[in-house]
Amino acid sequence: MKKNLIIFSGAGMSAESGIGTFRDSGGLWEQFRIEDVATPEAWKRNPNLVTDFYNQRRKQIMEAQPNNAHLLIATLEKDFHVFVITQNIDDLHERAGSTNTLHLHGNIRLSKSSGPKQEEKYYPIEGWELTPNDKCADGFRLRPHVVWFGEEVPALNDAVKILQEADILIVIGTSLQVYPAAGLIHTAPETCKCYIIDPNVEEFSSPSHFIKIKANASEGLRELIKRIVD
Repeated sequence: MKKNLIIFSGAGMSAESGIGTFRDSGGLWEQFRIEDVATPEAWKRNPNLVTDFYNQRRKQIMEAQPNNAHLLIATLEKDFHVFVITQNIDDLHERAGSTNTLHLHGNIRLSKSSGPKQEEKYYPIEGWELTPNDKCADGFRLRPHVVWFGEEVPALNDAVKILQEADILIVIGTSLQVYPAAGLIHTAPETCKCYIIDPNVEEFSSPSHFIKIKANASEGLRELIKRIVD
């Protein structure tokens, strides 16, 4: 019987595809103030600025391609029941062939109502640009389907349920600094074999039972797959 293998990915997962990380040196938060583009208050204050910020992110993501790490994860479905839980708002996991992906912080290729019923329906965005004229059925302006700072994470409970059934957990490309998402790794069962892959993994405060692999996503996965498949 196939084991349940969970991938928990962060910004470092997509860095090899040329998508800028937010927290590293030179990342997006050094170029933009969180308060201006990634909070509910920013949307109320200047929705056009917020929309344009995410339009530019969406354009970059659509021009990017899945990297070898994304492709390697998709191949694991031959040997395991694979579920990807990602903090990333890009769709590179899906485009690489992963069939079960949960986006903790939303999916930039989708939009949702800026009104009171935001999580009832998501609207695909044609192309890379969301405009002020794009509205939902209730008449509210559409906003990016992205979880902003100060908002709840709607997919959190679903992620906990997935992790509670994990036999193998692989954490890739996240510094485990963003909560509540970072706390999810503690919900995996004690019997779960846990790994963490990152070039800076020695600097992380990860649980002692995690096996650390100091490498980028592609190199680390190639090394790890040889171990777990064999």
